[in-house]
Parts: sequence; C-alpha cells; structure tokens
Amino acid sequence: MSFDSSFLNTEKSDGGRAWRIEALGGGVSAVVSREHNFGTDALLLAYFAEPKNIDRVCDLGTGCGIIPLYWRSRGVTAYIAAVEIQESAYAQVCEANRINPPDKSVVPVLADLRNLKGILPFGEFDLVTMNPPYFKGGIMSEDKERMTARHDLECTLDDVCRAAASLLRFGGRFCMCLPPERLCDAVELMRKYSLEPKRLRFAKYKEGDKPYLMLIEGRRGGKPSLAVLPDIVLTENGKGESKEMKEVLSEYLKMKACNTSGRKENER
Repeated sequence: MSFDSSFLNTEKSDGGRAWRIEALGGGVSAVVSREHNFGTDALLLAYFAEPKNIDRVCDLGTGCGIIPLYWRSRGVTAYIAAVEIQESAYAQVCEANRINPPDKSVVPVLADLRNLKGILPFGEFDLVTMNPPYFKGGIMSEDKERMTARHDLECTLDDVCRAAASLLRFGGRFCMCLPPERLCDAVELMRKYSLEPKRLRFAKYKEGDKPYLMLIEGRRGGKPSLAVLPDIVLTENGKGESKEMKEVLSEYLKMKACNTSGRKENER
C-alpha cells in the first residue's frame, strides 16, 4: 500500500540527490528520497501512538520525519523532538519544516540516540516512538544509508529501549513496531528498562493472513497488565483499504478526493 505518485513533485537537494515532496494531507508534506522514505509500518505506528496536544514527544530514528509530520497532518500540535543520526535524513526533515506552514512543534535534532544526555532533557517526555531496524540477518543493501535505516548497524533494540527509558517521565509511553518474531526480545528488553508492556496490536494485510507487524506500547514504571487489541487489517479481502486503514490515511484520502474532484472540474 503506497501513496499516489501523481501527487509528487521532484526537487534536488543541495547535495544533488533527488528529493520528492509528498503531500500527506492537512496542508502538510514530507520530503522523501530513495535513501529516506517511508512505508505503511511508520504510518501504523504513528496512528497507534498518536499523542495529545499537551504532550512532549520524542521520535527516535525519525528518518524523513514521517511520524511527526503524520501527526501534524492530523492537527496534532504537541512538541516533537525528531532525532536522526544521518545528516541526509536530518536535512530532509529540516526541508519539510521549511516548506510546510510555519510551526515550531517539530524540532529536528541531529544526534545519536545512544548519546542524548545534554542534548535532550531526561525524564521529561510523555511519549517516545521508534520504528527501529528490523533485521538481524539476511541480505544487506549495498547503500550504507539504506543499510543503517533497515538493519541493526547504528543501534540495537537494547539501545532503543535504554534511550526511551532515559527520556520518559514516570508513567510516560514508549511505542514501537517490530516483526512479530521479535515480541519476546521486545518484552524482555522493555522490562529490563522498566518499560512495562501495556498495549499490543498485530497488523496483517488481509483476513486469514499471519500478522507481519506488531505494535507495542510500554509505560515507564507501569504495573504488569497487557491488553492485546484486535488486529489491524490493511485491506478488504486483499483489495481496497479496510475501514481502519481509511482512518489511518484519512487526511491523505481527503486530499486525494479533493484533488481528483478539482481535476474533473477543470476538465469540464
């Protein structure tokens, strides 16, 4: 499931790499590239973790900034620190801030999540999110930046949980997505850093499929009590978006419908 390329415009970054402006709806766009783009997983995590406007949020490994920008497209005005270690991805988040309506809620931070002390305040965030590297093995991409985004090269799941625990206030939430086969790893490491698992959802492409993704939320200092929520099913019988996916993509679908209607009016 992907966004409609008819809504993309091509630009060039200062470094000569191709950037695309991808409209998300709600007057907000992301700046994407071959090296730093986004998929359905990030949108599901953003939907699962959506903050309150009064929250202080940190998105670790933000990439092109899709999670903070998704929230902005849905009208969320929470303060969001968007942490990224790669300069090229950080530049895309900065460019997105430049082209979008003026807003001080998304603050790009060029930093290593393993060394955030003195850069971000510890113990003060209400929510930390991350779509972490997935693969411990398998064929590696040739491009180092893409490898960093997809594999445990710059950080481990242990690093992620430790960073989240350091940033969160007592009772604060930590949300991430992983393949279901890493559930035991996630629970073990979250508990190691006093991030008690509280909510769990699985996502699958259609009814009858095995889940391909899990979304998990832990609370810093929480008591043991895990709610396993209904699966998110992406499609209706493998065809169009399911009712819940239409909610996930609601602002984008509104924009797409409006643009389609406008084109039809112009053709008359």
